[in-house]
Amino acid sequence: MDHSVFNNSFLDRRKFIINSVKSAGVLSMSSPLITKNILPTKKQFTVQEIIHLILKEGQLPIQKLTVDTIKSGHADQVVTGIVTTMFPTIAVIEEAAKRDANFIIAHEPTFYNHRDDVEWVKNNSVVKQKQQLLEKHKMAVWRFHDYCHALTPDAISYGVAKKANWLPYFKTGETIVTLPSQSLQQMVQHLKASLGITHVKVIGNPEQQCKRVALLPGAWGGQRHVSVAEAEKPDVLIVGEVSEWETAEYIRDARLLGSNIALIVLGHAVSEEPGMEWFVDWLQPKIADVKVTHLASKDPFLWL
Repeated sequence: MDHSVFNNSFLDRRKFIINSVKSAGVLSMSSPLITKNILPTKKQFTVQEIIHLILKEGQLPIQKLTVDTIKSGHADQVVTGIVTTMFPTIAVIEEAAKRDANFIIAHEPTFYNHRDDVEWVKNNSVVKQKQQLLEKHKMAVWRFHDYCHALTPDAISYGVAKKANWLPYFKTGETIVTLPSQSLQQMVQHLKASLGITHVKVIGNPEQQCKRVALLPGAWGGQRHVSVAEAEKPDVLIVGEVSEWETAEYIRDARLLGSNIALIVLGHAVSEEPGMEWFVDWLQPKIADVKVTHLASKDPFLWL
């Protein structure tokens, strides 16, 4: 058989079929018969669209007085990837850029004070260098603090309880977690292992039994710590950080006066990090076309 004749005949018939179907309005130019390997277009989001989506999906009313504002970048820039973290440290910024993520959602400040006032200390050389790095990588940073705690459940407390395997005992909106009775030492070891913490600070007898726990990760402040201790009478107060002249001295004197209350200080960053880690699980299904990753800012201290 003359294969050239066969091939020409086949091509003529294929062309006739395609033209016939096209003329009937059935076949578009994107048909697999016309072109191959065309993938669905991924949906793009701007920074502001992501923020709006979080507020909408979380059923979070707009707060007029909030620290949750954009600290770097622009609201209308297209997001290539998202990183969640506690503190947007230099290391987190660099790693985000390596991963082609240009939007950091951070729980805590970028510029070392609650309102991210870059003039908090004038002519701050570290602030200026950090701003330059953010600009170099075209990195947007949005603080997710007030809205994060306003979620139901509170993303931070829920994330900590989940990572500590305490969800069966956790109740949304309550600070008290009632656990099976265990020694203070056992509780400390469990928290270090489950939350990946190297060292904690403790006031109390390692052998004392603990059951009622007041879980206050982060920096709630001495007044809130003492208020919860007075109102709830927990066996142990678990916090992120303390003003040592407030909460720590209250616990020390309470014990000297006969109370059995104990204190576990986890560290600020590591105590809330599980919440920002869990937030990835909350957010990713809602924006499947944008990769969401957690990068831990880690404990800043070296223990000697």
